[in-house]
Amino acid sequence: MDSIVSLLTTTEGRIGRKQWWIGVIVLAVVAIVVSLLLGAVSFGNAAFLAWAAVALNLALIWPSYCIGIKRRHDRDNDGTDLKVLIAVSVVFNVIQALGIGVTPTDIGNGLIVPVPDLWLTVLNLIFAVFAIYMLVQLGFLKGTTGANRYGPDPLDAAA
Repeated sequence: MDSIVSLLTTTEGRIGRKQWWIGVIVLAVVAIVVSLLLGAVSFGNAAFLAWAAVALNLALIWPSYCIGIKRRHDRDNDGTDLKVLIAVSVVFNVIQALGIGVTPTDIGNGLIVPVPDLWLTVLNLIFAVFAIYMLVQLGFLKGTTGANRYGPDPLDAAA
């Protein structure tokens, strides 16, 4: 249990892909469970759900940053791209909660759904490409072999 806590709360050192995936799975399970609970207590209140999503995003920033920065350190990177990913994610989350860049559209039978404006769709596509790049960097590419400026090779420590 101590290892999962330190995985999600510290920024020093390096972690391998396996530890990163474990952290991602833990955070995903937490996010899904909390989202389901919030959905159950919201009684269809879209504004409540939107702001609850912002709060959940903010609550998960630190553990996400901790596992991400240690992975970037494993690849001998300072993590600036990770900081950009997290910041843009929060901005998009707040934009969604505020309802900026969406047009309510009647799709029939009185059902109105928010449809993103073109500018927001383009920004979301650009962000998605960047997020995929980061997923490859964090989850699939091997770290620096041997020690680097951020610490010893986590694979050497595991052996």
